[in-house]
Amino acid sequence: MLPKVAFVCVHNSCRSQIAEALGKHLAADSFESYSAGTETKQRINQDAVRLMKERFGIDMEVSQRSKLLAAIPEVDVVITMGCNVECPYLPCKFREDWGLDDPSGKTDEEFHKVIDIIESKVLELKGRLEAGAIAL
Repeated sequence: MLPKVAFVCVHNSCRSQIAEALGKHLAADSFESYSAGTETKQRINQDAVRLMKERFGIDMEVSQRSKLLAAIPEVDVVITMGCNVECPYLPCKFREDWGLDDPSGKTDEEFHKVIDIIESKVLELKGRLEAGAIAL
């Protein structure tokens, strides 16, 4: 059974959604990806949706929605995005914070920077989980 990873941010509308999508796209053979928050938004950030379609062919609006922590299963790993406020708490076996700036309302260039970092960190997480470097 694959470990379950939750990407968590307060609003679950941008960075955590990107991480969930890239986790499913790049690491589905290594872990199950979920995202959630303590509040929800009506829609996923539309700049994130547009850029993820352009770069990866992923339409987040088809397979994802903004959801609360209670809407996801128990997880093994929690990755917080860098909320700059009190990040949501979720029980887990391993937790880390990726300290990402929220690109919402900023330029496409800022979004691309954040997407690049998330892509790199998802692949790094995949490698650590496959190598057993994270004790679960």
